[in-house]
Amino acid sequence: MIILKSPEEVEKIRASCQIVADALQHLEKVVEPGITTLELNDIAEQFLMERGAAPAFKGYRGFPMSLCASINEEVVHGIPSAKRKLQEGDVISLDLGSLYEGYYGDAAITVGVEKITESAKKLLAVTRTSLESGLREVRENNWLSDISHAIQTAVEREGFSVVRIFVGHGIGTSLHEEPQIPNFGPPGRGPRLKEGMVLAVEPMVNVGTSDVRILDDNWTVVTQDGSLSAHFEHTVAVTKDGCDVLSRFH
Repeated sequence: MIILKSPEEVEKIRASCQIVADALQHLEKVVEPGITTLELNDIAEQFLMERGAAPAFKGYRGFPMSLCASINEEVVHGIPSAKRKLQEGDVISLDLGSLYEGYYGDAAITVGVEKITESAKKLLAVTRTSLESGLREVRENNWLSDISHAIQTAVEREGFSVVRIFVGHGIGTSLHEEPQIPNFGPPGRGPRLKEGMVLAVEPMVNVGTSDVRILDDNWTVVTQDGSLSAHFEHTVAVTKDGCDVLSRFH
């Protein structure tokens, strides 16, 4: 069942999302060679708690950390570790969720560590563009799969592939609600978008094959062929006027 949110609830989700957005902007500034993913996790967790929010991911279905930190061929759900130090040329996906006054916020960015390859730059740009393409379809009476189709089209015309086994999702008083939002598929399918829907849209894009596998830690997802992957995510609300990005960076 898709839960429609009142304007008051949308504002509460926005408040939670803004804490996440501010935290991600802060993390982006401290990403540098030599920093460990555990240090990034601890910075993120402290940031959330100082703002009165709880880390949404910590303990969720057994996930041990507050931040998902996924490097290079890692697609999503990378577990922060004191052993993983960033190196120049890496790309790292930072996915963070918060719980603030009963409502969840969720967003993700992928950033390069100092100088990165032209291929990596293109991957980040295409993934970001695919998210923007999807969000342009977020308006009343469009179909849910119009978002999916726009993302897939933006990715594949640049020669990259979208990850198919992980999807975006509804969000509110639960971190994951209906509907699921694939990043591929034909337009004109699924439920109609209605005012009050709040959606976390999150393309995951690979340079090579769309196939992935999960490592022995039962969390970290990597590309099957070892190619680079990127991940961007915004939480948005459907309004009469179109897409309201609740996790917008300022």
